[in-house]
Amino acid sequence: MKKVEADTLEEAYQKAATQLACSITDLEYEVVQHPSKGILGFLKKKAIIVATCKETVVAKEAKEETAQLPSDEENVASEIIAMVKDESDEEEPVEAVESDAVLDNFFAADQKEETVKDEISDNEELEDETVVYDELALLIENEIKELLSHSCFDIDVVEVDVRDNTALIFIDGNDAALLIGKEGYRYNALSYMLFNWLHTKYELFIKLEIAEFLTSQQEMIRNYIKPVIENVQKNGKGKTRSLDGILVQIALEQLREAFPDKYVAVKTGREGNKFVVINEFNNKSHA
Repeated sequence: MKKVEADTLEEAYQKAATQLACSITDLEYEVVQHPSKGILGFLKKKAIIVATCKETVVAKEAKEETAQLPSDEENVASEIIAMVKDESDEEEPVEAVESDAVLDNFFAADQKEETVKDEISDNEELEDETVVYDELALLIENEIKELLSHSCFDIDVVEVDVRDNTALIFIDGNDAALLIGKEGYRYNALSYMLFNWLHTKYELFIKLEIAEFLTSQQEMIRNYIKPVIENVQKNGKGKTRSLDGILVQIALEQLREAFPDKYVAVKTGREGNKFVVINEFNNKSHA
């Protein structure tokens, strides 16, 4: 992919086609910024697009489907996962990953984290587990850096920490806002991709922070659910409006924290929209 700047969109398309060695009709592009002449020459903006060639996209997808880890990296990953599995044999089996696995499990490790900390009493076992997780974190960090190095985004910070079956991922750089995308659509897509990869391969949950996007979303939801909490305290039950992407899971986490003795769960409406309901445990007809 190429990020291209020009005075007009037409010039940007032509420039992108030249750099990608394909015709304009074969371009797949997204307009990041529309050009503007400004006022009396001030506040002038150039056209900015992110483009790739259709053939390049197809070839890249085919390459990713057939790509394999080098034998030495595969062996290292297998050894690390074997060690992690040995230490977690007594834990409950992980449920099968469904289409909404990210939304259902993104924060599940938060509750598991407290349980694990309460059960660990031997300092030597904790130190051994930390070593295993540090090695796995470094391996994942290098693989994410390799992935992002092939994108058009200027990302210079990738940090990974693995604790209690959760990969804590922090990404930042000059193009962090572009990686998040409008209304967080790229953030959601990247979260799904990373979760499906890390949960399938390493049986890990994830928490992804790009710049301070996750933190800002948590604060926004915290303000939004204040009247919802007041309504539940008054009437004993309630629900949120429809929420998109990671917002529904953030609301779920915060409402479960606010009402530990109530039934709090994500529900899906007829049109596929998701929302959080709060009710009593002994009430079978949850809202």
